[in-house]
Amino acid sequence: GVQPVESGGGSVQTGGSLRLSCVASGYTVSRYSMGWFRQAPGKEREGVATEADDGSGRYADSVKGRFTISKDNAKNTLYLQMNDLKPDDTAMYYCATHCRYRKYDGGMRFCSDFRYWGQGTQVTVSS
Repeated sequence: GVQPVESGGGSVQTGGSLRLSCVASGYTVSRYSMGWFRQAPGKEREGVATEADDGSGRYADSVKGRFTISKDNAKNTLYLQMNDLKPDDTAMYYCATHCRYRKYDGGMRFCSDFRYWGQGTQVTVSS
């Protein structure tokens, strides 16, 4: 079956960097929209970075300029490069694939909900 598998989380200090990986199992990443989401304790899940239909990335305002979503089709892997991390970035990060719903916002068409989700990888940023 389809299963995204995240890795790369950990504990870092403010200003540090991490790169999350999402290895695809049971599907080919080049054929599907994918995205990264996060959920902190007591908060709703939020979209962090999603592939837009034009090939660019759509980012939450809170991570613009610091996070970059990318895909390596040869390795069948999605990445999230996170730089200048802040304590507010502390959360469980999830990879998602296979778009369920698309929306158009800010001149960009992108997937807003996905069918398959990974188990998550924890990111903790200390001050």
